Amino acid sequence: MSTATEAARRRTFAVIAHPDAGKSTLTEALALHAHIITEAGATHGKAGRKSTVSDWMDMEKDRGISIASSALQFEYQPDGHEGEPYMINLVDTPGHSDFSEDTYRVLSAVDAAVMLIDAAKGLEPQTLKLFRVCKARGLPIITVINKWDRVGREPLELVDEIVTEIGLQPTPLYWPVGEAGDFRGLAHVDDDGEVDSYIHFERTAGGATIAGEEHYTPDEAAEREEDAWETAVEEAELLAADGALHDEELFESCESSPLIFASAMLNFGVHQILDTLCAIAPPPRPREADPKAVEASTTAMDTERALDSEFSGVVFKVQAGMDRKHRDTLAFMRVVSGEFERGMQVTHAQSGRSFSTKYALTVFGRTRDTVEIAYPGDIIGLVNAGALAPGDTIYAGRKIQFPPMPQFAPEHFRVLRAQSLGKYKQFRKALEQLDAEGVVQILRNDARGDANPVMAAVGPMQFDVMQARMEVEYNVETVTEPIPYSVARRTDADSAAELGRQRGVEIFTRTDGELIALFGDKWKLAFIERENPDLTIEPLIAD
Repeated sequence: MSTATEAARRRTFAVIAHPDAGKSTLTEALALHAHIITEAGATHGKAGRKSTVSDWMDMEKDRGISIASSALQFEYQPDGHEGEPYMINLVDTPGHSDFSEDTYRVLSAVDAAVMLIDAAKGLEPQTLKLFRVCKARGLPIITVINKWDRVGREPLELVDEIVTEIGLQPTPLYWPVGEAGDFRGLAHVDDDGEVDSYIHFERTAGGATIAGEEHYTPDEAAEREEDAWETAVEEAELLAADGALHDEELFESCESSPLIFASAMLNFGVHQILDTLCAIAPPPRPREADPKAVEASTTAMDTERALDSEFSGVVFKVQAGMDRKHRDTLAFMRVVSGEFERGMQVTHAQSGRSFSTKYALTVFGRTRDTVEIAYPGDIIGLVNAGALAPGDTIYAGRKIQFPPMPQFAPEHFRVLRAQSLGKYKQFRKALEQLDAEGVVQILRNDARGDANPVMAAVGPMQFDVMQARMEVEYNVETVTEPIPYSVARRTDADSAAELGRQRGVEIFTRTDGELIALFGDKWKLAFIERENPDLTIEPLIAD
């Protein structure tokens, strides 16, 4: 098949939500329905809970939350679909706000998002934040109300909240039959807003296997479910009468969102989510180059890369320690254009250096398989590509460079040092690697020295991850010490000299060479800006 044909059957999406909305459970349920695994890893009750296959770090298993993004790839054949199956590239993202930067990077590498909402809690702060990121990037969203098997809110109330809070119009495709806590099945809503069929689900033990389905006509459903069916039909028709009908153009412009009710724990509504993604989520599309890189280039450079042109890809995450048997580093890359072939010679746009992609993998949790060829939309891991960092472009043939990824402004700062001076060599190696991955930002200055770098993070849990990975992967125990700063700003060499003389300010150099000024608090920053209007003091994040 041609590159364009292969790209057309790709669906690359991320699952986003507030912590504990069920992202990893849904990820596993989707894999179960694609027959990649035979039994889901999540079971009822915390004492008996297993970790999901997408959660590979020990801290994730211990805490029961996702703190690193994980990429899964599998084929899926929707009911009634003829021809080649779809290739699904699914990225499970961290839900905890301390890892917003990791999630932001993932959202730059996908074509759509599944926004998971807890049926009892509705929209939560992290969900709102992630929606705004999707909106800013024009990323289409499919909304899934999860945990409908538990007591929760009224469905129309949840729809109203989404409209009111984020201005996104949910358009029901599968409406729940039975109130929250009494999930019987789903009423299918057609393009005209008419309820045309009923899917009744049969529970399995602990939701570990695919739930059975029985399909009924509206008349059969009315006889079987009585008042519950009548209520579902009335609510679905009420929304349709109000204009809540699926429109592909509005969906792709992030103005409306197809709506599905589900229970990832019981595997209710899961394959309906997959079918919907295959049917309406956008396939990979061409990507524009970084305008600044084009302007600065001294040679001819593409301004956009067509899907069937020469190979190009974007690195969105670098991760080490995924497999203790292999002390290697994986650079997760989204294929943007052309065909990727293992072993091909490519160029690193940022440095201009050429290298061979001898080892390339598809990754399913900790399971790895060698990939020989990949197409636009695929996510693959390049092994030991140590020179690559999030946001980097690699390409073959004519030069192209895609826009860089922003770094979030850190708000938490701690000094990090090795407990034993005898471990300093391992300490430096670990620091270099984890800094390159973006686990935290590393700041240094002459006064503190290389043995006492400062970690800068969006949230304090990033410090826990840094210390845990240093101990587990590099056998280096560390200690941290808080420092009295809460605001970071970018500056330049001329301004740094004056800022360094101010009380409550300290100047550092970040690994990428940027000069960073740390301030005690926002009031101190405001005072210095007011008294020194000519100094360069800029926010760190760059959209």
